[in-house]
Amino acid sequence: MDRAQLALLLGAPAGLVAEPRHGATVIKSGEPRRFMTEFAQAVAQGGVVMLASDTWGENEDRQLAGLREQEQITPATAAGKGWLCIPTGGTSGELKFARHDEETLAAAVRGFARHFGITQVNAVGVLPLHHVSGLMAWLRCALTGGEYRPLDWKEVEGGERPVLPPKPGGWVISLVPTQLERLLHDAAAVAWLKGFRIIFLGGAPAWPDLLDRAAALGLPLSLGYGMTETAAMVTALRPEEFLAGARNNGTALPHATVRVGAGDTIVIGGDSLFRGYHPAWRDRQEFETQDRGLLDERNHLFVLGRRDAVIITGGEKVDPVEIEALLRGTGQFPDLVVLGLPDAKWGQLLVVVYPGNAHPDFHAVIRVTNGLADYKRPKSYIPLVGAWPAGAQGKINRAALVERVVAQLKVRR
Repeated sequence: MDRAQLALLLGAPAGLVAEPRHGATVIKSGEPRRFMTEFAQAVAQGGVVMLASDTWGENEDRQLAGLREQEQITPATAAGKGWLCIPTGGTSGELKFARHDEETLAAAVRGFARHFGITQVNAVGVLPLHHVSGLMAWLRCALTGGEYRPLDWKEVEGGERPVLPPKPGGWVISLVPTQLERLLHDAAAVAWLKGFRIIFLGGAPAWPDLLDRAAALGLPLSLGYGMTETAAMVTALRPEEFLAGARNNGTALPHATVRVGAGDTIVIGGDSLFRGYHPAWRDRQEFETQDRGLLDERNHLFVLGRRDAVIITGGEKVDPVEIEALLRGTGQFPDLVVLGLPDAKWGQLLVVVYPGNAHPDFHAVIRVTNGLADYKRPKSYIPLVGAWPAGAQGKINRAALVERVVAQLKVRR
């Protein structure tokens, strides 16, 4: 499949002429149907295409403006590779774009279809299309001849859930853990979810209690592992494995290789790997992630957390994911993040930050944390003033949140 064929599969009108152009076409619509139309046309017309969020502020827009004019011409880019730039970011707050094209995207779709035994993907989309999880949900449908239905998450949460027509391959949906948590409190929503063939859960670590409740309800969850750099999932647990009690990220999809290198670092290879961070280019060598993991004797991946998120307090290393999962299981916090704040005594002070409008029962919280080692027990619980910063994928910019919490504490003093 070449780029012109991809454009037609996405619904672009025939006859649009691809031509070299300076700079990049930016797709920034928050309305799914408009985004899909603009994206299909941009694919057909050629040049670099950059996906963006309509919720970005001045800082992100400034970074985007600088990056869109920095395209570097290499033999590969001149041949039309790496033209699609999908936004990604880590804990630094710096906006980055991972470069993909029709080859990397098609490889990811083929691997997905083979892994789950689906010839025609039909998906309901509630995640933003500028994000790799939302984008790939649509592309899997387009490249396999299936149906994609974008829905507004707030409407779904509020009870507007369409009756989906029967399909030979069934329907799938992708959710982040906080979305699943909210739907589990509504019996009608649970009944709706039971109609899906697969419910993909990703974007952030899920806490054990959430997974156990979903399994008890018979929901066909698939836990996976992937990122923007890999065109979404490269490992996935099949629903039957989840319902049988497995709680890991599954085995590698056919188009990918996954191994654990030095320091428990997850290393990925395969045909869906990105071409580099715009405007740079990378060859097709393996990609060393910032995540730690292990593989069991059946090659199922267990993700242990991010290397760059480890908190060192009093000389002891603490993985915030472990503490977050424990605290989420108490049911006392609508959302939370465990952070390490700069501290003269401890090096980093272990604290829990949660939305300021929440009212947790700390007696219940303390009963749970008493089972932790002393150095793993949070020293403080901080209600965050103002809007909670979680994005549509449930991910938090930890570095930016530390700055915000430090500033809030200074004002209180």
